[in-house]
Amino acid sequence: MTFYQSSDRLESLGQQVLKKTWQEFPNLNLEQIALTWLVYDNPVIVHTGGAISAEAFWEHPVRGFSYRGNERIYPASVVKLFYLVAIQEWLEGNMVQDSAELERAIHDMIIESSNDATSYIVDTLTGTTSGPELPTEPLRTWAHQRNIINRYYQGLGWPELEPINVNQKPWGDGPYGRERQFLGADYQNRNMLTTKAIARLFHSIMGGVAVSRERCQTMIKLLHRSIDPQNLAPIDEDENQVTGFLGEALPAGSLLWSKAGWTSRVRHDAAYIEGPDRQPYLLTVFTEGEQHATNREILPFVSQQIFEAIANIGEITD
Repeated sequence: MTFYQSSDRLESLGQQVLKKTWQEFPNLNLEQIALTWLVYDNPVIVHTGGAISAEAFWEHPVRGFSYRGNERIYPASVVKLFYLVAIQEWLEGNMVQDSAELERAIHDMIIESSNDATSYIVDTLTGTTSGPELPTEPLRTWAHQRNIINRYYQGLGWPELEPINVNQKPWGDGPYGRERQFLGADYQNRNMLTTKAIARLFHSIMGGVAVSRERCQTMIKLLHRSIDPQNLAPIDEDENQVTGFLGEALPAGSLLWSKAGWTSRVRHDAAYIEGPDRQPYLLTVFTEGEQHATNREILPFVSQQIFEAIANIGEITD
């Protein structure tokens, strides 16, 4: 059973948003976008400070819409959401020791989307390190250890997580040595996620039921983004995770929690949004293709259409 319920009204609005998007960006193929959208009706069960038990939380499915939500797509830096939850689980279970350096890496992985910080987190989670190529048997042992993150997520028993792969470090120039071996000759072992898998994980964080209530509060704080142009990082616009992404289209007074990801071939964002006079919602949008990865207008356009659609749904009763 999916963690959200389909809604005729949301289905209609979601299809309208996609239609407008394809009209605005005719070069965006049907297979180059994926989307999962959750709407929180009253009583809102997320962002409550963990006031709802995990049992009650999962017994209260929200309304949702998804387009190509089960498609496996390279997630770029959105995968860091999964490493964020995993490192909090490891800390909660005393599988790793907290330290100022570990906290710095967690902060930089999410706030700055640092690949170097993420490399440190993946090493800490798995007990593996990058380095020269390995012979077959040592590589097999190394790969088994690296896959501990996948085993953790498969152990949650969520059907949305069955197709995912989250065992690779993100890179700037690319992997070398044993990391390149581990990817496979045709990169068949690269990270892969679906918008549904991301939506469920983000939903659990905002609901206060990922790892623990206290750990969720830590993660929510890290994921918060200012949409005030004066507060955005005075560096390359790509680095602030708002400009050119879902948060750019939000009006003043909106609140945003998000994790973006981009490469030369993909541009993605996952966000929980609270807007003025709007029901809260969670939106994950993936786009693929070289020409779309550099297009700063697609994700803000989709975000604006969703924000406007929220105004038209009221309380969903269908």
